[in-house]
Amino acid sequence: MSRAAAEIQTVGLYDLIFQDVQKIAGKQDLSESEVLRIIEENPAILEEYKQINVEYNLSNIHLRDILPGEMDESFLKEAQAINKNLNTLRKLEKYTLDFEQSSTLIIIFSVEFFVLFSVQYFIVLLNLKEWQLEIYGVFALSIFIAWRYAQKEKRKYFKNNNIFQKVYDETLKMLNVLQTKGCIDISDMTIRECQEHV
Repeated sequence: MSRAAAEIQTVGLYDLIFQDVQKIAGKQDLSESEVLRIIEENPAILEEYKQINVEYNLSNIHLRDILPGEMDESFLKEAQAINKNLNTLRKLEKYTLDFEQSSTLIIIFSVEFFVLFSVQYFIVLLNLKEWQLEIYGVFALSIFIAWRYAQKEKRKYFKNNNIFQKVYDETLKMLNVLQTKGCIDISDMTIRECQEHV
């Protein structure tokens, strides 16, 4: 949370979010602790931050892998499981967005717009009015195919989001157990700043 607050306050990518935070606070100059408090009180702000990260291929998983030799050999199996889960979370992270706000849906609409433009081109500019029913039939078929593909992708988002949540909860429990046993310190594993922002 502190990393998110610092980035919202200092990184230009999050300027619009910071403006929302300033509106909520009712002032322009905010300390990092004030930004953090507002994020904690307004979960929608954090969701906006996470969405921007996913859209720009920046990870919201702010933990690094456990490196060999960082913990007792008797817990090596658990460390490997955590590293595997962190890798899975990074791969599935794009599916945590709502499908309706995903780039996949934008691409589908863009293709359909191109098809519509092509249909009009064939009918009007190439003077193929005698074929217009067939051409519109192809357009209608493309809409149906795009709809079916969108439904398939929506199911994929839903399935992978559920897997993400399950792996996330499992990893969090594993990390807490290892921290309780004194094997790791989660704060040492936390990535404090994103290399893309440095």
